[in-house]
This record gives sequence, structure tokens and C-alpha cells, in this order.
Amino acid sequence: MSPTRTVELEGHIIDSGTMGRCFSLVMDLGGSFEVEEFEIGRHKHEESYCRLAVSADSEPELREIVHELHQIGATLSDPADATLERAPEDGVVPVDFYSTTNHPTAVRYEGEWLAVENVEMDCALVVEPGDSGDDAAPRAYTKVLNAVEEGDLIVTGDTGIRVDPPERPRDGENTFGFMQGGVSSERPSESLIGEIADAIAETKADGGNVLAVCGPAVVHSGGAGHLAELVREGYVDAISAGNGFAVHDIERDLYGTSLGMDVETLEHPRKGHKHHIYTISEISRQGGIEQAVENGAIQSGVMYECVTNDVPYVLAGSIRDDGPLPDTITDSIEAQNAIREQAHDADLVIMLATLLHSVAVGNCLPSTTKLVCVDINPSTVTQLMDRGSAQAIGMVSDIGTFLPMLADELADAE
Repeated sequence: MSPTRTVELEGHIIDSGTMGRCFSLVMDLGGSFEVEEFEIGRHKHEESYCRLAVSADSEPELREIVHELHQIGATLSDPADATLERAPEDGVVPVDFYSTTNHPTAVRYEGEWLAVENVEMDCALVVEPGDSGDDAAPRAYTKVLNAVEEGDLIVTGDTGIRVDPPERPRDGENTFGFMQGGVSSERPSESLIGEIADAIAETKADGGNVLAVCGPAVVHSGGAGHLAELVREGYVDAISAGNGFAVHDIERDLYGTSLGMDVETLEHPRKGHKHHIYTISEISRQGGIEQAVENGAIQSGVMYECVTNDVPYVLAGSIRDDGPLPDTITDSIEAQNAIREQAHDADLVIMLATLLHSVAVGNCLPSTTKLVCVDINPSTVTQLMDRGSAQAIGMVSDIGTFLPMLADELADAE
């Protein structure tokens, strides 16, 4: 007799496509299924329910199928507590550790479901049992592998794990209801930018946090002044960027150029190609960006507005960096942790013309965080989604065209 497991699906599993994906996945992996119970939600806000008996030729094949079903929201009908095993060394996890998705997750411990804190993809799951003497409740949270400590209780296997992928809205009432098609260059830019502006304004009105992830093209294309305006007006709560973005933003203030090109006339002044390294030298002489603003050496730009308006920023270093600026975090693990802290605080992230930095930040975001990516290259969003940021929605646009239109829409909304 073929080994069999019973799994359950709940929610808007028909119109979201979850049920169809589950059926296809079982067949693609060589298994079979039988629908034991199926209840259809017949009204807009009613959920559906499906119970499947899933079979395979062997236990290993069945475990693989159940694991894949689990990743898209299916749960075992008779869940047991999660299996826990202690980490043998610092930075080392058990062989069969559970690698997290970026979806809301719960862990079953002593018969209770614990909501996982700081949800992030590609992490280990740690359970703290709590202390009855101090009335401390048990907790479950993610840890990146390099942060795992010897003795941590690590979840292994798929038992006792519940994943809840976000579902597509059934109506257009949600501000992000327009974001259902991934990336497209066919949509009317003006109306789409208006809806992105509405989403930012709504997030701010609800007391939410907006994170902007910025590439040097923001400055090269002439969009830095408009981004600076958004920071000044309180629409951006944090900036995540690389050394290059900050250098060229400050270069624009000091010399009127970006990467040696005059941002107004598009001409290349004499010695313009040296302006970025002169900029780094001057900021180092001042002691850093904040000191340069306080000393009056920097008088405009995105970094100026961040310092003036107490908007935090993280500048993550790269092996390609010149200088770098004193404010740039050159230790990659330290930079990751700083980005992770920003990402966990964000309710909406807008990624502006930067592939590598967008992927880095996207890796730290839970799938419940609203994410908009604007780039002239549609493959930027494709790569984000391929890395697991399935909630990423893209707009194909020159960033120098997008930012002034976004600033105008937000100004009109006030």
C-alpha cells in the first residue's frame, strides 16, 4: 500500500490559484491525490476548504511532496509538535534544519502554535521554551545561520510548521489591488504612479514606515532633488543605499555633477571624472556626512535632507567602492544586519533603480511587506521574484521621469 498523508488547504484557495498549484505540484513530483472534502466559499469574503489524501510510491518521495506543499500553505491535518534539535556549534545548524520562507509562519510547541517573530527567508527557526519561574512565554523566531549559537533549539524537518502565504485580494478595495501582474511596461504610467503615491500616503497616514532603496542612477538621471523633497516632506522614513549613491548625491551638491557629468547641461567639465574621488576626500576631511552637513560643507541633496530631518540611512559597502565614505559599512555581515533592522521596521519598500541592493533588501523582507520596484530594466523585478520576493511589483520607467511625477502626485494629495 502506498504511503499517504492527509493535508488541508484553507482560504481563498480557488481564485488565488493555490489549489491548482497544489494539484499540479503533486502530479509533477510523481504522486497522486484524492479530494476527501471540498467546501467552496460562495461569497466574496467566505473562505474555501479542501482536504487531500496525498500518496507516493515511497516515504522519501512523499516527504518531498509534503515539503513542497507545505511551502505554499498546505498543512498536515494531524499536526504534531515541531521537532527540535540543539545547534552543535556556533554558526552550525543540524543537518535537517528547517529553512524558512518569507511568509508568516507558526511553530507548534507543546500543543500550542507560536507565531514566528522577524520572518525572513533562508533562516533557521529557533524556539525558546520560556521560563515558568519568570512567567516568560515560549518564543519562536528566525536567525541567520551565522548568528546561531551553540545550544540553540533549532526546528528540524517540516513537522509542526504552518506557513500562511499572502493571498491575492478578491476585490479592488485594497490600495495594492492594482499590483497583481508582476512587471509590465504596458500599464499607463501616470495612473500607476498615482496609485503608488496613494499607497505611500496611506502607509504614512496609518503611522507606517516607508523605506527607500536607492541606486546611483537616481542621481545620474536627475531624480535626486525629487527624492530629497520626499525625505524633507516626511514621505521617506529610512534610506538604504550603497557608497556610490551617497558619493554621487554629495558630488552633485559640491560640484553640480554626477559621475563627472553636469546634471543640468549633460556636459563633462574638465576634471569632472575626478569629482567623485574629490568628494570622498572632502567628506573624509570633514569627519563624515553628518559633520559635513553641520559644518555647512553640504547644503542640499538626499543625504543633506536625511541628516537635517533625522532620517536614518544605511550605506552598505562593496568590493567596487572607491574610498569609501567614512559612513559606509564595509563589513558585509554588519551591513546585512543593519539592512535587516531597516527591513523589519518597514511597512512599504520602494526600490529605485538598483538591482543588487534591491535583491539584498528583498531577501530580508517578509512577504507581507508591500514592495514596489521601479527600474528601466524589467529583469530587476524578475530577479527579485526568482529570489523569493513574490510580492515584488514592478514598474518599468526611467527613474528620472518617475520621481518628479511621484513627488507631484504626493504634493497634490496633501
